[in-house]
Amino acid sequence: MVAVSQKRLDEFQTKVKKISDLKTLLLGIGETEETRKVSEVLEMIIAGALALDASDIHVEPAEVNVVVRYRMDGVLQEAVSFPQKIYKLLLSRVKLISELKLNVKDKAQDGRFTIRTKDTDIEVRTATLPGPNGEAVTLRILHPKTIALKLEDLGMNPQFYAIIQKQLDKPNGMILTTGPTGSGKTTTLYAFVKTVNEPGLEIITIEDPIEYHLPSVTQTQVDPEKGYDFSNGLRAILRQDPDIILVGEIRDFETAEIAMHAALTGHLVFSTLHTNDAPGTVPRLIDMGVKPNIIAPAINIAMAQRLVRKLCKACKKKTEASPEDIKKIKAEMEKFPKGIEKPDLGKAEFFAVVGCDACGGTGYKGRIGVFEGFEIDDAIERLILTEPSESALREAAIKQGMLTMKQDGIIKLLSGVTTLEELERVIGS
Repeated sequence: MVAVSQKRLDEFQTKVKKISDLKTLLLGIGETEETRKVSEVLEMIIAGALALDASDIHVEPAEVNVVVRYRMDGVLQEAVSFPQKIYKLLLSRVKLISELKLNVKDKAQDGRFTIRTKDTDIEVRTATLPGPNGEAVTLRILHPKTIALKLEDLGMNPQFYAIIQKQLDKPNGMILTTGPTGSGKTTTLYAFVKTVNEPGLEIITIEDPIEYHLPSVTQTQVDPEKGYDFSNGLRAILRQDPDIILVGEIRDFETAEIAMHAALTGHLVFSTLHTNDAPGTVPRLIDMGVKPNIIAPAINIAMAQRLVRKLCKACKKKTEASPEDIKKIKAEMEKFPKGIEKPDLGKAEFFAVVGCDACGGTGYKGRIGVFEGFEIDDAIERLILTEPSESALREAAIKQGMLTMKQDGIIKLLSGVTTLEELERVIGS
């Protein structure tokens, strides 16, 4: 365990309810570096991040000052700034506890350290990056509560949840989820694993890196320097007699092909891909070089997701939606697939962002997923064999009954969970 005082960490957390509290706590740190240990400054910064449920801490040196920003519910917010001379001490402290080389300043480095709170141990992933004003540092907080979410807590609508459950009950095939970095893909894959995990199954993962530790699961991490990349790792995993395989990301043809063949030979495979939406998965795989006659039978379902911030329950305030917003919502609802029940717009309640201590003054607290996805049924399987465009696949998926991420978000908006502004920020207008 690293030298981060649990007592002080817990003490500082109780003093931080919003970002301005952290600024007050760190007030004058430039003048009191002799009396205030740099380890205490680091503890304050970490405690603030934990208290405000930040996922990342960004420490960014400029010419004069150094800025600390927290990523809270997916959005970066400035927390505090302090002089460069304090930062040099802080950087050395971070490098020391992360087991990084103190004298290396011109190369990126990656490390980890662990902090202990009264409730749990939390791993922190450290990444440094050289720059003109000094090394930038990002601390990723890997809080166990992030993966404590069960499948039913992710925010899937009942229809889509039932489809996913059906696919998880299958003994083989691939479930592919797509989205940009930070869209919750890893949390979703881990929820899949927790749903299917039982004593009679062998589950093995290959990740880059292992972010969270899963009980009763064999987790491996890529190490390109030793020749253990996704494709080589996947080959090795297949020799271990697995039932279920989690592949952190499909990045190239070789990994895609091996994963597809695994799905076709009696394994259930979970993986991710970087595309904008669910219909984009098939064209992306074809671009990689995977043959359509492999893709069509291998994939069970292709899905996409984003994370939108939820309105803070403690301070959200009822409001009237503008005529322009109502027009946008109606236009999207008119495009709902046949057979999907539309929410009653007349009974919908709209809420405005306010901000309070409970949400750190942002008006939002926590995030929820918005999803879309389609099963590879006979009709779509035949379509894939023709190497279809993304628009042709989207049309077929909607015909099957797929709600788009935006439409799923509209349902959550009309349920008072989020705002149209937030939905448009994440998915586009």
